[in-house]
Formats: sequence, structure tokens, C-alpha cells
Amino acid sequence: MTANKNVTLNEEQEAFAQELFQAYQSKKPLVMDEWAEVVSDDNTAYALQDRFVELKGLPTGGYKVSLTSKKTQDMFDSDSPLYGQQVDAHFLPSPAVLSLKEQTMAPLVEVELGFRAKTDLHASDSMEDLLHKTTVCGTLEVPDSRFADWFPDLNKFSVMSDCAVGGYVVYGQERPTDEVFKTVDDAANVNVTLYHDGKEVDSGMSSEVLGNPLKSLQWLVRKLEEQGKTFRAGQLVSSGTFLLPPHLTAGKWEAKFDNGFGTVSVDVTD
Repeated sequence: MTANKNVTLNEEQEAFAQELFQAYQSKKPLVMDEWAEVVSDDNTAYALQDRFVELKGLPTGGYKVSLTSKKTQDMFDSDSPLYGQQVDAHFLPSPAVLSLKEQTMAPLVEVELGFRAKTDLHASDSMEDLLHKTTVCGTLEVPDSRFADWFPDLNKFSVMSDCAVGGYVVYGQERPTDEVFKTVDDAANVNVTLYHDGKEVDSGMSSEVLGNPLKSLQWLVRKLEEQGKTFRAGQLVSSGTFLLPPHLTAGKWEAKFDNGFGTVSVDVTD
């Protein structure tokens, strides 16, 4: 069911959704330029995403939030974040194993905080409320796209249509958010270092995510409610990257967090 009730996809937009689904199944990528002009506004892009999700026929286990820093918003000519619905089967507990050939197309790797709802979340919830209504964990997100050579040139509306280039989310140990962080502000002070085969790749801080990842969660909850959706109990969101994503390659990737989050890892095979 399309939550963007005032949007009806035209014939070309329905064809786009069908092609995204075919690429999702076949791992044969689409060409960006062939679809660049099909969607030109946010509401239609989210409606097309809803159709793509509907075609998958699988439960939505949660979400990913993208464009949560000024730098990434500028890259995609946007002034706000955007979200993608993620199928339940693509949330994997750490340590995980992924096959580049069999499970991905053109993947990157991001380091984030994940929040899982203990009860349904609502637009009226303050960040203080969200602190008490969630668990939190470290995540390694693997963004992926149904388009060839997509990063960083894919246009924003195609990103949105393609479930915010959703791939996989590998998540670490979950703990009550209000036990990890005494205050909302503490969520802005998580540090992480990303390693590939034991070598440091980059490091970052949770303050890169809209100043505080709980703001990203609050943005998502409000955006969903605006569209007639609810962030439901049990759903998980990967809330935005601490650093600009490198390309995912074969080998062992590890995100080592402070604040007691530990290490989140994924072994990537060819």
C-alpha cells in the first residue's frame, strides 16, 4: 500500500519500480541516465519506494536514514535527510558474513548507531522520550544500489526511489539507550574507528549525524507519521553515518566503538 496517498505513479514511474525490483532480484544494474528524469519530487520518490517495497513482498524490519550531514546533503543537492525501508532479512547480527558476488552490487560501508523501538514511536515523542523507548547498538551499514557507478553521482530522487540505496545492516549488542546515555546530549559523544583487515581506514563521531543521532531518529519518526506510517515496536533504524563511506571490498571489516558498544564486524568474501 502506498502511504503517499495523494500520489499516483504514472506508467513510466511504475516501470521504474518494476525495473528496480528486477535489478534487485537479478543483480544486473540499471543505468542512471535512463531513469534520471522519471521522478522529480520527494513525494513521488517516496511513493515509488513504497511500490518497490510492495514488489519485494517481504516484511519491513526497519529503516536507514541517509544525508545526515551537511557534506552528504551537499553531495546529493538536498537540504534534509531521507530514509529507506529495509527488509527484515537484511538486518544481520554481528559478526556477519556477506558475499560481494551473491549478495551485493556496488556496496559501500558506513558506521552508525542503530536504535530499536521497545514500543511504537510517535511524532510527539521528544528526544528524551526516545531515549527511554529504544535500545541502541553500533552498526556497520552496507549501502548498495540497483544502479551501476552510483556513488556519488546518483540523483537524490533515484536514491529515494531505491530505498535510500539500502543494502544490509550488521548490528552489534543492543542495550537500553537510557542505560548507555545518561542524557540526550551524551548520544553525540560516541567515537568509532573503522578497520579493514586490521588496518585503520577512518574514524568519526556520532555528532556528525545531525549533531546527535537521536535527532535523526526523531526526524524519521516524524517523517513516517507525516506519511501515514508508524515506527513500530521491534523495528530498527541505522541512523546515519559517522564518516564518508569507503567502498566495501573483500576482507574483514570492523567498527570499534567506545561507550561500551564494542566491535561490530563483517567478513566479506568475493
